[in-house]
Amino acid sequence: MGKGFDVNLQATAAVNNSIDRRLPDTLDRLARLIAQPSVASRGEGMQACAELVAGLLEDLGFNARLMPTSTFPVIYAEGGSGDKTLICYNHYDVQPEEPLELWESPPFQLAERGGKLYGRGVGDDKGQLVSRLAALRALRDVLGEVPCRVKFVIEGGEEIGSPGLPELVDENRDLFAADACVWETGGVDYKDRPTLTLGARGILYVQLSVRSLNHDEHSGGAHIVPNAAWRLVRALASIKDGQERILISGFYDDVRPLGDIDRGLFGKLVEPDVEAREKEFLGIDSYVQGRTGQEALEAVFEPTANICGISSGYQGEGLKTVIPAEASAKMDFRLVPDQDPADILRKLRIHLDQEGFEDVEVQFMAAESPAVTPYSDPFVQLTAATAEEVYGSSVAVHPLTGGSGPLHAFRHYLGVPIVTLGVGYPEGLAHAPNENIRLRDFILGTRHMAHLVQRWAEEEV
Repeated sequence: MGKGFDVNLQATAAVNNSIDRRLPDTLDRLARLIAQPSVASRGEGMQACAELVAGLLEDLGFNARLMPTSTFPVIYAEGGSGDKTLICYNHYDVQPEEPLELWESPPFQLAERGGKLYGRGVGDDKGQLVSRLAALRALRDVLGEVPCRVKFVIEGGEEIGSPGLPELVDENRDLFAADACVWETGGVDYKDRPTLTLGARGILYVQLSVRSLNHDEHSGGAHIVPNAAWRLVRALASIKDGQERILISGFYDDVRPLGDIDRGLFGKLVEPDVEAREKEFLGIDSYVQGRTGQEALEAVFEPTANICGISSGYQGEGLKTVIPAEASAKMDFRLVPDQDPADILRKLRIHLDQEGFEDVEVQFMAAESPAVTPYSDPFVQLTAATAEEVYGSSVAVHPLTGGSGPLHAFRHYLGVPIVTLGVGYPEGLAHAPNENIRLRDFILGTRHMAHLVQRWAEEEV
């Protein structure tokens, strides 16, 4: 092997050693970030957390500034040098911590138990962010500088649908311009294989509501008085049948057929023991419609209509015999390439009107478009290759994830390939009490980020 290869190996080993040596300091930074609440849905601690994140970037030698949006600031930062530019998308907002009684340690206090780190946001997304900063710091330690230009776009509204972010990206195309993008999340699967996800579904989030009376009424009049809860239930039932088929006219018109490459990738993901473990973790005997194997995996390319919650009438303890005057339900529609949230919103309104539910109000709450990166993209291939080198394992490539995020803005306005890598694992309870990551995954995810940046800066990709 050539001298250059040996030098690269030595540099990689030195970077890994730096990551390990600085781990206590890195975890201290993570603890500071976890300790700062940043609950976007309540607007709690957002400005303070944005300033803290900007300070962490400045400590790394990056130039950081806060950019206003319609909700909370976006932190933009850049540093490093070189011919290539990598943009990293992360977010500093977190989900609400409730229910508090289910936490085994305070949610806004980093805790270590049994090789795991616990705290709200430790996996989604503060741990991911700190891991990337640690990777870049190790590269700077060994190489004297970060070997390519790196830009960070770190928002504070991801958990509430990223309001204002697409517009910010559109308006700052030149500032945010890059050659490739590392997305907020990633990690390993149930078999500890590194995962690489190529896209995310879009989302339309709405609230349906109806009022049938001026006020709640005694249920003794139910034989003549209309019930808002029943009215809403019937409207909801008109949207989807018992076989999970969405009944809105034209809903499937723009759904992109599953391609042969994606079908082949799904075929490599079929693991009966992993499926059994996931069902056990979820507490279910079977998936919807009895799907299993590759069919269950490929179903992520089918759009969904999900009821997130229903509210109506009396729901306290004991009895209260009333006819509810009003009822509401929150719904999300997960959309697949090439569906448009605005088009689906319009078709939902038409559907309800045609079914006789003109009185059911549709309130738009949030939307994001779907986006995917081709598996053949060279940056995708390099990310997979470096993952195999770091983890010593094959990579589980997922053509699409069931969740959503603002990927479309980066793909559409910046034209960058987007990859995922990081520190998560399937049982990390990201939006639940006792959110956690495993320390070993944190270290490996940090090494992968550093290795990818180092290789990408050196190679013709």
